[in-house]
Amino acid sequence: MTKTPWRIYGAEMSPYSVKVRGYLRYKSIPHEWIVRTLARLPEFERHAKLPLIPLVVSPEGEVMQDSTPIIEALEARFPENSIHPPDAVADFASWLLEEFADEWGNKWMFHLRWARPVDQHAAAVRIARTLEPDADEAALEARAETVRHRMVARVGFVGSSPENAPLIEASFVDTLRLLDRHLEGRAYLFGERPALADFGLWGQVQTAWTDPTGYGLVVAHGGRVIDWLHRMAWPHANGDFESWSSLAPTLDPLLRSQVCRRFLPWTQANERAVADGAERFTVEIDGHPWTQRPQRYHARSLASLRQRLATFRDRDQIHEMLAAAGCDQFLRTTP
Repeated sequence: MTKTPWRIYGAEMSPYSVKVRGYLRYKSIPHEWIVRTLARLPEFERHAKLPLIPLVVSPEGEVMQDSTPIIEALEARFPENSIHPPDAVADFASWLLEEFADEWGNKWMFHLRWARPVDQHAAAVRIARTLEPDADEAALEARAETVRHRMVARVGFVGSSPENAPLIEASFVDTLRLLDRHLEGRAYLFGERPALADFGLWGQVQTAWTDPTGYGLVVAHGGRVIDWLHRMAWPHANGDFESWSSLAPTLDPLLRSQVCRRFLPWTQANERAVADGAERFTVEIDGHPWTQRPQRYHARSLASLRQRLATFRDRDQIHEMLAAAGCDQFLRTTP
């Protein structure tokens, strides 16, 4: 009797779905990729606690949602070919970049997808075809228009606005340039095998790359990034992880400019706004005011990073790395 494979309900346009699928592929875990179409929605809803993808069902029927906890649970069950570098400083840097990707990198993807008419139309049509692959053109256009109106109305949720747009787009371009430099001579972010950070960051950049504006920016600023995007579709280990001392010359600039100067000030301000019950908050990010409604779902971001750091034995070395990059004050102090 054939053992039931792992099942993952997701969509190609979901950065968190492809992130988890990429991990399953890397680990060679037998799985079934199930696109969440309207026809499969009742099946999905029987399992789901939240209306979010990805949703993973184990062969034993255990249901998991939220991409990072899914990967954590699978990593404990399938520890071979670990995605965590043995160097503690590099390992924590990977966790930090993964959190940055999930929380800040999603702003790039969501903004680039829904801020301009050309991207709105392209994305809405693709989503409509995903939901109703057998529908005729008239039905698809109607569905696409419904999707477009719903999603454009939600851009403020991630902080996308005409005022914040220059900072979001500059962050995406800066990250592409820094990644392009860092990937010279290495296959993945932490050496010759993918780390947790690869899956998180790849999910956001990959999905942005499938939209017109995001595609143009990646092509213009990330030649090596494109090679990495292709590798991460079916990742495999080519060698070992590098030490932090080897990675730092080109990875530290990414931490400094994007994580420490942009992401962590935002997530700290968001955390405080949620704690205070504020309707909106404004924070200075890299010399520019950023205003948005608090993201309640993401308010635990800093707390999770602090908790993660507390589990490491070599915290002094990690704090040295964080202090050098300008991040340490965010991860030492409580809100």
